[in-house]
Amino acid sequence: MEINVMEILFFIAILWIMVIVWKINRRVTGIKHILDQLSKQYGVPENPINDELRKLISQGEAIKAEKIARKTLGLSMLEGMQYVDDLKKKGKNS
Repeated sequence: MEINVMEILFFIAILWIMVIVWKINRRVTGIKHILDQLSKQYGVPENPINDELRKLISQGEAIKAEKIARKTLGLSMLEGMQYVDDLKKKGKNS
């Protein structure tokens, strides 16, 4: 079984891309944290859709809330799930 040079280069490129995506994800998470802090500090109002989403969550309609969040905010499925989970956590901490 001979490993081709192209296969090795392809594998290295995939690893390199994965590292870059991981770094970008960390940066975005940090920026999101900073934006959350700034919005609290300067009293920026919360997104109006959050009230409707919280109501759906309290009624046990988390999946419907995720769909509305995705459609309204232009989020991916994973981002919608995370957004609704964040609202759940904030609701429990209040």
